[in-house]
Amino acid sequence: MKPSNNLLFPKSGKKRRKKPKHRESILQDKDGRCFLCMILDNNNFYYPDAEEHHVFEGPDRSVSTEEGLTVYLCPRHHRTGPKAVHTDQETNLIVKRYAQTIWERNHTREEFREKFRKSYL
Repeated sequence: MKPSNNLLFPKSGKKRRKKPKHRESILQDKDGRCFLCMILDNNNFYYPDAEEHHVFEGPDRSVSTEEGLTVYLCPRHHRTGPKAVHTDQETNLIVKRYAQTIWERNHTREEFREKFRKSYL
């Protein structure tokens, strides 16, 4: 069989962007419990619809994924409630400060600033 003129052999030099390695959370087990319900409301209910939240968003989201800085939240604490991390700055800071504290057990504050551009503690 003769190759078609529309195909490129060898492939062009364009490379796909690598997806960040998705590491398991170092903050919480994926067990269906809401991180903020446990901390703020002192309950351990199981939520079948718990959603993954990357602690550091925007340009730091991929680093958050690589470092395992994710938590699992019920929809009320993630998106829809008055104390949701995406709508309430104080709740968002609680999660970020906790994540930084856990991450700094094995790293320095300077390393944290290099990766995430600022300190939350």
